[in-house]
Amino acid sequence: MVTDGEGRASSPGLPDGFTVRIGRQTQVVDDGDVLIGGTSARVVRLTRQARSIVSAGTVVVRDAASRTLAEYLLDTGFAHPVPHALPEIGFDRLTVVIPAKDRAVLLARLLRSIPDEVAEVIVVDDGSDDPEAIARVADSAGVRLIVHPQNLGVSAARNSGMRAAATEFVAFVDTDVVVDADCLSLLLRHFADPRLALAAPRVVGMTEGPPTWITRYEDARSSLDLGVDSAPVVPRTRVAWVPTTCVVGRVELLGDGFDETTHAGEDVDLVWRLHAAGHRVRYEPAAAVRHEHRTRASRWLGRKFFYGTGAQPLAARHPENIAPVVLAPWSALVLGAALAQRRWSLPVIVGTAAFVSWRIARRIGHVRHPYRVSVRLVAGALVSTAAQGIALFVRHWWPLAVVAAVFSGRLRRALVVAAVADAAWEYVRLRPHLDPVRFAVAKRLDDLAYGAGVWWSSLRAASVRALLPAFVRTAPRPRGARPQPPDATRR
Repeated sequence: MVTDGEGRASSPGLPDGFTVRIGRQTQVVDDGDVLIGGTSARVVRLTRQARSIVSAGTVVVRDAASRTLAEYLLDTGFAHPVPHALPEIGFDRLTVVIPAKDRAVLLARLLRSIPDEVAEVIVVDDGSDDPEAIARVADSAGVRLIVHPQNLGVSAARNSGMRAAATEFVAFVDTDVVVDADCLSLLLRHFADPRLALAAPRVVGMTEGPPTWITRYEDARSSLDLGVDSAPVVPRTRVAWVPTTCVVGRVELLGDGFDETTHAGEDVDLVWRLHAAGHRVRYEPAAAVRHEHRTRASRWLGRKFFYGTGAQPLAARHPENIAPVVLAPWSALVLGAALAQRRWSLPVIVGTAAFVSWRIARRIGHVRHPYRVSVRLVAGALVSTAAQGIALFVRHWWPLAVVAAVFSGRLRRALVVAAVADAAWEYVRLRPHLDPVRFAVAKRLDDLAYGAGVWWSSLRAASVRALLPAFVRTAPRPRGARPQPPDATRR
């Protein structure tokens, strides 16, 4: 392991045979010469040499030029690894660590889903009320047991298991999931990338017994389910974190592991520390685990509230990443105009969008139809702005919005419209197996509980940092694909 000029860890490049494919959310225009999208809405024109390396949307690392192009596409989010095309990594290099506090029946169910070929399974009993039950399950499954006489928290349990592991890779798996047959093997394949520190699967629902309105809602919109698209995990992007319900990590890059003083948001903290250190983290939805949803409303809402309480501790550690919304100044102007609900609101919104489209078009002259592309980019940004504004109003800032609505008819109207539009949009987007009314009620309860947790933690810390929006430069200059080096992507 070496470090770069800024003291961050760096690793050798991608190995020969490593395969990446242009992502489903990347727009390809100008006969494949221009890519639009990525983690920060870039517009990139590939050079002739780079274009010759891309075959049917795929890049296979064969030499220095293809290696640099693949690295660039990975880092910018234009392309993602093709796990089935990557070399298999044997289970003899993997230890599975399971933190457990009671729930012996769930532990036994999980152990039955772990491949027999893994090098070792370590169960860490973190101060169970009935340690004998956990010991019986561990003994019956023939796995190693580490016991914490007192409850130290899930982070400490995971760290104890990691320190005891003798393998290159470690999987952390919670007791309330079942691991799909090929989940761990698919995640391991990603570690052909030497910079990869952590890989996470999709977390989908599993319900024991008849489904309820809560489980149907969670099947469609679980806080742990990050969707169907593969993504690099990068702060302030679509996939800014991954839950550690199940993850595979490279022990060498995990350092001291989880922060044992953090009791909510420890997974987000780890991911953001790894990213800051220059390591990669990946979300791979082709791999999956099945999570048992909470079925009682009190426990479900309590968990949402608990998630919210992690916001302020994260704000103290990662103030640059925690903002509930990230807006360009022009986006904030659009939101302000919409909220004002005046006669001048629509002209201001249209004029702002037109001006930003013109500015972007001037900066992407290397594209065949710059105005067509810029309008598409601005339209997408407006949709994102509306979604972020609604989320801020009905999720993160709802206590403030409710108080303000008491004194303002316009704000009351805005709050009602935002709440209805948010539920309707999510219902159409997700198509849940639940009627619209109960879905809308569940969505509102979800947001109310999470927002209450954010405000509770903020008030206790006497800080509003977790509630403040972040602002970025207006219309950042789209970059042609010319990082230094390579020749393969230089214009």
